[in-house]
Amino acid sequence: MPQSRTDLNPEPKSNLPYLTGVLLRYSTFVAAIFLLLAGLLLLNWWLILIGAFGVGLGIYDIVQSKHAILNNYPIAGHVRYVLEDFRPEIRQYLLEDDKEQVPFSRQQRALVYQRAKNVSDTNAFGTLDNLYTNGKEWFLQSAVSQPLKNKDFKIMVGGERCQQPHEMSVFNISAMSFGSLSANAIMALNQGAKIGGFTHDTGEGAISPYHRKFGGDLIWELGTGYFGCRDANGDFDAQSFAEKAVDPQVKMIEIKLSQGAKPGKGGVLPAEKITQEIADTRQVPLGQDCISPSSHTAFSTPLELVAFWQQLRELSGGKPVGFKLCIGQPWQFMAIVKAMIKTDNYPDFIVIDGAEGGTGAAPVEFMDNVGMPMVDGFLLVHNTLVGAGIRDKVRLGVSGKIVSGFDIARLIALGADWCNSARGFMFAVGCIQSRSCHTNTCPTGVATQDPYRQKALDVPSKAERVASFHKNTLKSLASIVGAVGLQHPSQLQPYHIARRLEDGQIKLLSKFFYFTDKGALLDQSARADVFNQMWVMATADSFLADNDALIAYNEDSRDTGKKTEAPTLKAGDQATDDRANNDPTGIMIGNVNNTFRDFPPDSD
Repeated sequence: MPQSRTDLNPEPKSNLPYLTGVLLRYSTFVAAIFLLLAGLLLLNWWLILIGAFGVGLGIYDIVQSKHAILNNYPIAGHVRYVLEDFRPEIRQYLLEDDKEQVPFSRQQRALVYQRAKNVSDTNAFGTLDNLYTNGKEWFLQSAVSQPLKNKDFKIMVGGERCQQPHEMSVFNISAMSFGSLSANAIMALNQGAKIGGFTHDTGEGAISPYHRKFGGDLIWELGTGYFGCRDANGDFDAQSFAEKAVDPQVKMIEIKLSQGAKPGKGGVLPAEKITQEIADTRQVPLGQDCISPSSHTAFSTPLELVAFWQQLRELSGGKPVGFKLCIGQPWQFMAIVKAMIKTDNYPDFIVIDGAEGGTGAAPVEFMDNVGMPMVDGFLLVHNTLVGAGIRDKVRLGVSGKIVSGFDIARLIALGADWCNSARGFMFAVGCIQSRSCHTNTCPTGVATQDPYRQKALDVPSKAERVASFHKNTLKSLASIVGAVGLQHPSQLQPYHIARRLEDGQIKLLSKFFYFTDKGALLDQSARADVFNQMWVMATADSFLADNDALIAYNEDSRDTGKKTEAPTLKAGDQATDDRANNDPTGIMIGNVNNTFRDFPPDSD
């Protein structure tokens, strides 16, 4: 057997390979020395300066012990760090596929830029998608499709206890705080919302002067830090809240239970991004990290949460109050639903944030592995409210990677009432997805507090782009709605979309996703028994699971069997629902093809 296979530490036959390696490693440093010497001999100050800088850098690299690469490859080793710093840009501009989503594809970003600039978004020569891949979805157009005159779709938010319901667009700006975003970005977003007649969520960083400057409709988000309405200890201050909430510009109040980027963690705004304005707006000390706790101090049980949103409703003069969350343990949301039913007090709206959300910086483990994705979280919320018989009492919004008319139409078809977008509107004001939001070095001035960087963001022109992006996206949504033969997005249903499966089969989304039957949870008759199990674990008095109730339910299931089949009409019987799913063995009744929303009048 050759010696190279048996001797783990062979002796080199000559020193030539080693000497060659040393010369190559230090060649750049040696070149810098020669450059300095040449400059001295020729009395060329440029060569002297460049050579001296190179020699000094090389000596530092050799002396330092923190970076092995620089020690072994003085001067040349810095190329590695330069390439590493610019790797995202090199990948995005030179190597990335048009459809590769990291997290948004070039095609998605280009679509936003085109619509924001009122540039044609029409493409030629066919789709770039492979229409036969697993997961591909498409709308089923109608033979009676027609263009719609009305493209500015609105919904009304406000339940029985609400005294000031708010009419809002089906597409709005998601929560992004002043502090995370620059003052110029906030002004551009709010002025764009004012021009376009849609709503701007403040994020948990409170209402800043820049939110107020142009008077666009606001949703005031209250996070765990109660910024803008907190006392010296960081707890909720009712008087401070009431003074700000009655402002006519504030249309709705949103309690943030968790956010998609880092559910269950809270948030941190680094001290270097906190200016005097941010400190004053948030009511926090200057020069310290601004920390949002991981949970609220104003309530600790579902029943206390209900009491809290009723308190906010009264303090705001009867404005719509709801909450936002990224779904975690399902029985905890069901516990909130049980508290609603027990007190007969319902939020005016709920916003479901998907784990794919990402304007807030977060540890990789939280971004990748904590929280439920948007569609799964939304369907759990929607099915729970339907199963509890109260879906018609609460409006549902969704947020998470929504940038196109198809994105909005798909989620409304699944049962949502409206959609929010954060990163889509960031693209509209100039974001290039550099992913440096947390470093205060955003190259376009969108997510930075550096006064020189954000000065480059021109507010009037970017505000027009925000409004144009919204207008053109709704125009695209209207085209889809009209193609399906409907008048309003709320008429879209899961059976209007088909999906290709891995084995090549095609299913309507009404058959691909599970939809529970109205009121099924109240007697534990949901066809998916996991919903029944999670429902019995939930209690209005605590966010903790009632495991004894689950054990008792499972024992009863084994002893008697649970009848979880959906009720059917035999063939030949009269169906009472003209949207029922026809089947040769009977007609399925329930929410298989019905999102249980009130349809608007059939008018333009």
